[in-house]
Amino acid sequence: MYMKEKTLSSQQLFDGVVVKLYRDEVELENGVKTIREFIKHPGGVCVAALDEDENIYMVEQFRYPFSTALTEVPAGKLEFGEDPEQCGRRELKEEVGATADSFEYLGCLYPTVAYDTEIIHLFLARGLHFGEQHLDEGEFLDVKKMPLKEAYKMVMENKLPDAKSQMIVLKTYLKLHGGEV
Repeated sequence: MYMKEKTLSSQQLFDGVVVKLYRDEVELENGVKTIREFIKHPGGVCVAALDEDENIYMVEQFRYPFSTALTEVPAGKLEFGEDPEQCGRRELKEEVGATADSFEYLGCLYPTVAYDTEIIHLFLARGLHFGEQHLDEGEFLDVKKMPLKEAYKMVMENKLPDAKSQMIVLKTYLKLHGGEV
């Protein structure tokens, strides 16, 4: 089945620091015209930083839209056109103070497909070496080390609500502990 919508017009409504908001008029397959509002986002990365004892390094930080601190994997926003692996390596160093011997690509996810172009790239980092954090100005977070199995249980018990963190924890756990279909 062929599914396509034809863009008839596009209007940028907002040009922010992180996102751009658009309102497009489109024509559906059946000829009906409608409006699509969506956000253009440069995308991001997240990193499952795993040490030799299968501990994963997480960060806890305040998330303004939810008015609470959330536990997440290290992550960050791409600049438009930036290489995802380089961004992941930078974010790991900034947030956790770590570098990694290996950075394995675990795929990507589209977190909000109905109204946002964001794509998040997932990486598994191993062979960790620790130094100093280099947080961005205005960035405050605490690094937490926990067994991967505990992070997996947190996902399964709905105690880790962040989508990117859930996905990368599950993928990493299944990769290491079986998940062959």
